[in-house]
Amino acid sequence: MRSTELPDAGIVAAAKAGDQRALDALVEGWLPLVYNIVGRALDGHADVDDVVQETMLRVVHGLPDLQNPDRFRSWLVAIAMSQVRDRWRARRKRPAAELPEEAADPGADFVDLSVLRLGLTGQRREVAEATRWLEPDERQLLSLWWLEAAGELTRDELAAACEITPRHAAVRVQRMKARLDAARAVVRALRTTPSCLDLQAAAAEWNGKPSALWRKRLARHTRECPECAGHWADLLPAEGLLAGLALTPLPVGLTAGALLGGGGGGAIGGAHGAGVAERLVHAVQALWAKPVAVATAGAVTVAGGAAVVYGTIPHDVDRGDAAAPRTSASVTARAVPTAPTPSRRTARPGKRPVYGETVDEADAAPPPNRRPRTLPRRPTGRALTVTGRYDSLPPGRAYAMVHRGEQLTVAGKGYFQVRWQVAFAQRAGHMQMPAWTGLKGRLFHVASGGGHRMDDAKPGQSSTFTWMGQPDAGYTVLPGGAQQMWQNEFYYVDGSVTLHQNERGADYNIYLMPVTRAEIVDDVNEPPSGPGHPVRYGLVRDTGGDDAPVPQYLTRAAPVDPMTVRQRTKIGPS
Repeated sequence: MRSTELPDAGIVAAAKAGDQRALDALVEGWLPLVYNIVGRALDGHADVDDVVQETMLRVVHGLPDLQNPDRFRSWLVAIAMSQVRDRWRARRKRPAAELPEEAADPGADFVDLSVLRLGLTGQRREVAEATRWLEPDERQLLSLWWLEAAGELTRDELAAACEITPRHAAVRVQRMKARLDAARAVVRALRTTPSCLDLQAAAAEWNGKPSALWRKRLARHTRECPECAGHWADLLPAEGLLAGLALTPLPVGLTAGALLGGGGGGAIGGAHGAGVAERLVHAVQALWAKPVAVATAGAVTVAGGAAVVYGTIPHDVDRGDAAAPRTSASVTARAVPTAPTPSRRTARPGKRPVYGETVDEADAAPPPNRRPRTLPRRPTGRALTVTGRYDSLPPGRAYAMVHRGEQLTVAGKGYFQVRWQVAFAQRAGHMQMPAWTGLKGRLFHVASGGGHRMDDAKPGQSSTFTWMGQPDAGYTVLPGGAQQMWQNEFYYVDGSVTLHQNERGADYNIYLMPVTRAEIVDDVNEPPSGPGHPVRYGLVRDTGGDDAPVPQYLTRAAPVDPMTVRQRTKIGPS
């Protein structure tokens, strides 16, 4: 059932009478609308799951009291918005010291989900990204107006959910749209390369986290700066960009059957209502349960298999890489727990491994003094060729990719290295990972080295100073389930593949260069040896067979936007 259609009065009546199939149909048909309203209003906050769950519980319990079945949608939306407002009010009343540090779940960021699952590009994508710069009450209004523009709600339903008149709603929507357009101009200005020097100066104290305050400051610059004023020139009306847009799909596994379970009917009220509510609570908790990680001074407490990622990067690329751009900007970002990931697939006993079945997963660092096992030998051919769009070719044969949109294609049969620089001092925050596209043949992740993982504590400094960030500059945070990179990552290719620099949010640089097997062996076998030297031995990942891991964000496809490549893409045999 589409949310734009009035629900069949017979279905509502049957659900009120305790018909399980009718109740399933109502939940299945309207859960996507509730998920989109709450997700966008709370901007992917960790409370989204609780608010959706509470909304659906109230719908189930309150259905017997609904007098007019034709008003089901208005009633449902009003309940959802009431729960959103209650959640914000509860957070405002709590002392700051009691608020959890989880604020936003990087694996559930609603803007990123909308961009990825709806395939948003161009100005549609800019609109989605601009929503991060609005105030909480503006995002609540936007969550409804977005659905109105997409044809999912009417203006009267929007006004009723906001508890205001349609005329007042029109005024508030116009004000919100003006602020959204200002945020769109800011998004464009910050994305432009090379960036405006005056804009860099204006943003020197910005912590890298979108906010209404910094939207006002940076938007003022874009209006007054001759170089940035052009970002306002061709903004298409946001409602036209959103017209007819589909709802952001639900998370995998979230269905009416999973929420309400099977079983017979019975009246919703009384004992049966309690049973439905209990099944709803247990099912949603099982689907959306989140681990909790609490960061304390100089330490990290982790529960439920989650990990809090910390790290830093110096202004210069360590151990022989070319110097990176320096910046005086101080950027701060809160460390955020990453989501747990499914276990790596392994080949079934007795079956020959299929290439691409084993994908990199988030793993723990090995003990510093554990020596790596022997790196298997793979055949090499003529020297690898590297072509594409890159920033420079610094000393040491390394191709530098420092801007979003740069890419390198590696072709041939042999080994190559990707060296990381996480430039948190320039801009920290959530990181958009690089992607591998257009794979022909085979690509394996064979080893990790460079003397440390990027989240290791830097020798001679506090444990909060790593290659991913530090307290005074902020931390770069990986997407949930992403594998923590080492300083040097080593790969073997037999064919060709293109590596894309997808920088967005956190700033990073990657340096690619062909290497020999002997150079990899020397790198991973260099022992830890005190301050200024390797922190740990490297790690050999190659098994020598097709069950050796392939990197995350790898696909044989050649998408127009490489940022749409999923963390785990089905590769298939070559």
